Amino acid sequence: MQTADVVVIGAGVIGSATTLELARRGRRVICVDAGSGVGAGSTSSSSAIIRFHYSTLDSVLTSWEAAALWDDFAGHLGVVDENGTAKFIRTGCLVFDFPGSNRDTVLSMLADVGIDYEELTASEIHGRWPALDVGDYWPPKSVDDPGFADDAHGVLDGYYTPQAGFIDDPMLAACNLMNAARHHGATLRLNSRVTEIRRSGGNVTGVTLASGEQIDAPVVINVGGPFSKGLNRLAGVADEMRIGHGPMRQEVHVAEGPADFLMSDGVPIVTDVNVGTYFRPQLGNTILVGGTEPDCDPLEWVDDPAVYNDLPTAEGFERSMLRLARRLPSLGIPHRPVGLAALYDASDDWVPIYDKTSLGGFFMACGSSGNQFKNAPLSGIFMAELVEAAERGIDHDVTPVQYVGPRTGRAIDLGAFSRLRDKTVTSGTVLG
Repeated sequence: MQTADVVVIGAGVIGSATTLELARRGRRVICVDAGSGVGAGSTSSSSAIIRFHYSTLDSVLTSWEAAALWDDFAGHLGVVDENGTAKFIRTGCLVFDFPGSNRDTVLSMLADVGIDYEELTASEIHGRWPALDVGDYWPPKSVDDPGFADDAHGVLDGYYTPQAGFIDDPMLAACNLMNAARHHGATLRLNSRVTEIRRSGGNVTGVTLASGEQIDAPVVINVGGPFSKGLNRLAGVADEMRIGHGPMRQEVHVAEGPADFLMSDGVPIVTDVNVGTYFRPQLGNTILVGGTEPDCDPLEWVDDPAVYNDLPTAEGFERSMLRLARRLPSLGIPHRPVGLAALYDASDDWVPIYDKTSLGGFFMACGSSGNQFKNAPLSGIFMAELVEAAERGIDHDVTPVQYVGPRTGRAIDLGAFSRLRDKTVTSGTVLG
């Protein structure tokens, strides 16, 4: 039997960040993961976009504070990784308008926080990035809808945030965080599936692994990604939550960048709810393409996160490419699906859950909803703050923990990410 101060379940980017923050605060931390590699699950499939247009102030503040950590990721780690360090690639992000958008609210929050942005007319967008079609095709349609190929019925304005970008290697970022955690004494246990979360007298006492081995610890943190829902059931805390969450299958595809829209020419990330897609350039002049969960696309929930189709489908690829071609008419659509399929742990309102539970010592960082990679370094700090607040006798359910970000000096209310919150007014999509 092993003992630890903290067991972190999950070695994705958020689990690795959580392991690091607790280890450098002097805790004996064991991180366990059922997989064979750090960041090898959902993290490895992340689009790894760093952007700031969220629907709530706490989320905007969180993304801006986290971006400062990515800007100086080597400094945040404090340790040199012999395998190299993930890099933040700044591209800027263009957000197209759509009817009923929360643009005014978002821009007022960006201005309040001090995040640079430019409002652009359709002609200014086309002048800056001529490859982009600025037509209004609202609402998003399925590709077999007879109206999908209709001409635009107007043009779109938008706004641009120049400090957005992406991380070039999301799996390496998780490995960097875990490497730093191990430097501070953390232990990593891969191929170690948790089958029991042990408890006594209203408190967690540790975990049991599929091997039968037990790890005793007074603190256990569920960062299990798409397996988080099952882990919350094992802990007996699933029924207390007002916010549901669970594994959702998603596909992300890759296309060759057309000659007039290449990363080497300074093209941006594009958020396009009007058509139902987002896309970003990649090193090597390809384009990564995902969806914004428009109403016309059914959500693909998965019962068992260990059993799902992890290959892109021809149907999903066609949908992504045809939507992308609406915005990039010069796109040459390949004939073979290129991309990947993975699972989000999606919450009801697309906002993450960073919280304590009614089981003493059991915490959760789940419901990351496909939009929390960007916040991972700060999410680890949030979890460490929640653990320490509980040890000081603070009931986070009653007196929510406030984290003051060093970049802004502003308090982020961690109650905004509570399992007991009322559903947050968000974009209603992966955009949060």
